[in-house]
Amino acid sequence: MEHSRDRDRDRNRDRDPVEKEFIEKLVKLNRTAKVVKGGRRFSFSALSVVGDRKGSVGYGFGKANDVSEAIRKSIDKAKRNMVKLPIKNGTIPHEIQGRFKASRVLLKPACSGTGIIAGGPVRAIMEAGGITDVLSKSIGASSQYNVVKAAFDCISRMMDGKAVSKNRGKSLNELWG
Repeated sequence: MEHSRDRDRDRNRDRDPVEKEFIEKLVKLNRTAKVVKGGRRFSFSALSVVGDRKGSVGYGFGKANDVSEAIRKSIDKAKRNMVKLPIKNGTIPHEIQGRFKASRVLLKPACSGTGIIAGGPVRAIMEAGGITDVLSKSIGASSQYNVVKAAFDCISRMMDGKAVSKNRGKSLNELWG
C-alpha cells in the first residue's frame, strides 16, 4: 500500500500549483450544421477573451469541427492580438463610446466599490483586463461578436494620463494637480 502512495507523491511533485499567466473567458460558442449525404455535419465557432488582469487584453475567433479545437484556436488568436488597456485606480481614465457596424458600447469610469456594471461580452473584457469598477451600456445591435469589436474600439481610442500630458505639452502633475 505504501508503494502506491510514494508513486502518487512523485506524480504530484511535477504539478506545482502555478498561477496561470492569462485568464481565458469564452464569450460565445456557436454550432452550425451542414447537411450532407450521410446526415448532418457539425462545425463549431468560438469567441473568447484573454487578459492578464494587469491591463493587457485581447480577443480571438476560432472555427473547427471539434469544440475544444475551436476554443483553443480562439484563445491562441486572442493571445496574439493583445492590446493595452489603460487603468486608473481600478477603472478607466475617461468616458468613451466605441462603434462597430450597428453595435455601440458606452464605457464610463466608476468610483471604487461600484463593480463591473456590464453585460456578458463587455464584462468578460473588463474582468480579463483587470478593471474592477466600470459602468457600461450596449446600444444598438446585440451581436456578441460586434459588441466585443465595439468594446475594443473603445479600448483602442482610450488615452491614459501620460499620452494626454505629452500631447498637451504639460507634466502629469500640472494636468491632474
